[in-house]
Amino acid sequence: MNEFLLIIISYLIGSIPTSVWISRRFFNIDIREYGSGNAGATNTFRVLGKKWGSIVMTVDIVKGVIGTSLWVLVPQYLNITTETDQLHRTNFMIGLGLAAVIGHVFPIWANFKGGKGVATLFGMALAIQPAVALLCIAVFLLVLYLTRFVSLSSILAGVAFMVFILFVYNAHEPFYRAFAIIVALMVVLTHQKNISRILNGTESKVPILKHRDRRKRRREL
Repeated sequence: MNEFLLIIISYLIGSIPTSVWISRRFFNIDIREYGSGNAGATNTFRVLGKKWGSIVMTVDIVKGVIGTSLWVLVPQYLNITTETDQLHRTNFMIGLGLAAVIGHVFPIWANFKGGKGVATLFGMALAIQPAVALLCIAVFLLVLYLTRFVSLSSILAGVAFMVFILFVYNAHEPFYRAFAIIVALMVVLTHQKNISRILNGTESKVPILKHRDRRKRRREL
């Protein structure tokens, strides 16, 4: 199948506005009109709760995995024999994944107003380098458990992705290394408002692990 066509398909998959469709279908609202006004998993956790936030996050990750995995429809990438071929396949996978992320951020199905793309980025990373992606998910879950800030968890997981790729996995492909740096920068830049709210003490925490916080307050009393 034509590579350009697959990139378009990946964009369309990424454009599926999970949180928007769920909020309209089950709550008769547009998630973008509540909370932070964002159509991502973080705002869904905040507005609709942990059940729907978890569903949105999972689906958004799967979008990245599926979009990036469309490379299997190109026969020449199924039987890699040289390092050059492997490099071309990796670059194509990155292109597919970025198309899915762009679709999530600027979804054609939701007037080009979507989320920040973090969950879809992780899905993309999961398809390209599963071990690194799982380590990043571990960082995300640890920070979320400790702080209940999805935004901070996303930021640190994005930075961890860059560190793992550049210094632990030590990827040699220039495009891949540049991509890892861009991911970290993009995650930080798209969360500037969240960073300000965290520093000001006004960032909302997701409604999970509240029992832990209640026990902590009782001990303090």
